[in-house]
Amino acid sequence: MEHIEDMTHGAANWLKRLWPLLLLVGVGGLIVAMGWHRYLTLEHLAQNRESLRAMIASHYALALAVFTAVYAVTVAVSIPGGVVLTIGGGFLFGWFLGGVLSIVGATIGATAVYLVARSALRDVLIAKTGPRLQRFAEGFREDALSYLLFLRLIPVFPFWLVNLAPGLLGVPFWTYVVTTFIGIIPGTFAFALAGNGLDSVFDAQQASYESCLAKAGEGGHDSCVYGIDPGALLTTDVIVAVVALGVVSLIPVVAKKLRRRTV
Repeated sequence: MEHIEDMTHGAANWLKRLWPLLLLVGVGGLIVAMGWHRYLTLEHLAQNRESLRAMIASHYALALAVFTAVYAVTVAVSIPGGVVLTIGGGFLFGWFLGGVLSIVGATIGATAVYLVARSALRDVLIAKTGPRLQRFAEGFREDALSYLLFLRLIPVFPFWLVNLAPGLLGVPFWTYVVTTFIGIIPGTFAFALAGNGLDSVFDAQQASYESCLAKAGEGGHDSCVYGIDPGALLTTDVIVAVVALGVVSLIPVVAKKLRRRTV
């Protein structure tokens, strides 16, 4: 009996610790199973722009809340589409408000991932890796502000991984939240600005697509592609500026290491 009670108690503790992770996995699985993630494309935005604008005009405050919530959930369950949502926010709400909503939604979603990683996965990972992770975590935490700003400004690693790793490495909560919020501002506003002038891009793409269909005849739907690359909307100057900010964020780390070598 005692053995059964211990097993029951252990299972209850396991579920108590892992239920946030299971919830995120379940929500992500539901979204994929229902095919909702397929709507996170610029093509769908172009095709439904008038109806979306009409809904926003009729229910403005609700639209702001829904957009922020959708963004947060997309980031929390690590479904690709954040860039499209940011561009869409700039297109539908204007570059400034769309950018702000995207930053808030992304920060909320990223924080959810951090909390899940810290509460549900960190103990398991430490038990598996032992001192190796501890040594790496200590080095990362020592300069967490600079490292996280760099990783947010320059997407060297996938966004979901940068959301997950700090929770596993024991980065302080507010350090994580502040660096996430500040670090995604330049890139977010860059994409929101790109989205602000998408009407002309959509019109040009639609005209090109219809012209292709007219020339191709009956088989045109297979050979003609209606597609817009989100990355193509950013100028080289913007990309260089964001990379430069990322490099600047690492200056304190480099300076500290140089001081240690000269001492």
